[in-house]
Amino acid sequence: MKYGTILACDDNVDILTALDYALADTFERIVKLTQPDELLRTMATEHIDIVLLDMNFSLGTNSGREGLHWLQVLRRAHPDVPVVMLTAYGDVPLAVRALKSGAADFITKPWDNDQLTYKLRNVVEAQQTLPPLDEVEMEHIRRVVDRADGNLTAAAKMLGLTRQTLYNKLNRK
Repeated sequence: MKYGTILACDDNVDILTALDYALADTFERIVKLTQPDELLRTMATEHIDIVLLDMNFSLGTNSGREGLHWLQVLRRAHPDVPVVMLTAYGDVPLAVRALKSGAADFITKPWDNDQLTYKLRNVVEAQQTLPPLDEVEMEHIRRVVDRADGNLTAAAKMLGLTRQTLYNKLNRK
């Protein structure tokens, strides 16, 4: 099974070529960019399922900060599109910062092709299997009502809702 479109952004053309070969059997389309300032413009015109973003661009000088900047820009503009960070520096604190900033995963160069495709497939699949918000909300409400032994007043208090609001939510479903 092939997945949708991946956008790979790295200032090293050789890396983009290697990614093209490594991911050709996994993704239907691979959009490649060498400049991160093209990310938002490209994502405005293309349907992108996942972004693979380099941490360090030659235009930057601060070990990973430019990648973290673009990660934050992407998370604000496209919070539903997962971003996997790619770097030659297997720095644990940097990986933690990327994950805390919203990265879906972190891959170091050089990568193992099987591991790369495995991680990217997992991220895309996790994104596709997210239940709708109203479904998650109702499941949470059911658990709280069960914990309150069916007492709607107590459940509403635990949820920070009025009893009437909780009653209305339960009646909608």
